[in-house]
Amino acid sequence: MARRIPWNKGKIIGQKAPLRQQEVWSIRARLEIANNTKELALFNLAIDSKLRGCDLVALKVLDVMRAGEILTRASIVQQKTGTPVMFEIIAHTRQSLLEWITLANLKYDDYLFPSRKHAVPHLGTRAYDRIVHKWVSSIGLESGLYGTHTMRRTKVSILYKRDKNLRAIQLLLGHKKIESTVRYLGIDMQDALESAENLDI
Repeated sequence: MARRIPWNKGKIIGQKAPLRQQEVWSIRARLEIANNTKELALFNLAIDSKLRGCDLVALKVLDVMRAGEILTRASIVQQKTGTPVMFEIIAHTRQSLLEWITLANLKYDDYLFPSRKHAVPHLGTRAYDRIVHKWVSSIGLESGLYGTHTMRRTKVSILYKRDKNLRAIQLLLGHKKIESTVRYLGIDMQDALESAENLDI
């Protein structure tokens, strides 16, 4: 009988690291220099939306656009939880989305990131994961430490370090329980102590 190989053999498992601000800028700059309009729009929207991969790749043009203009705020119902979540679309992301939609000649009912395969209507989560690994590798990061949840965690991790506002991050991520947000951010006793030390009363 053949010996089964564990699914995680040779793989780095656990929470995927978020990107630092400088790393976000580095990846964005590389995509801009390469004139990779589609991936620049995908990267920017992934950072802004903080959506799970399954929700991000399933977005349609009408989810982010009205009357020929990209929305400043959008809302979708999450596939995993069935609950709505809102997200912001900041200026440079709106610009990159508009450029991509125009270049690809997408209609309102089209998927925002259509698949190249005829049998699949939109970019798949595995294809998206491969793209994320390519992005992080392009700036010299260890690919195995990152994944699609990197994109979901990046902006909220930066926000948490700046404001320490867990409730705001819970809303942005669409978590039902604050405990889920604490676990997702990887907040531990060290973080709590550092926060307390920075408060002089």
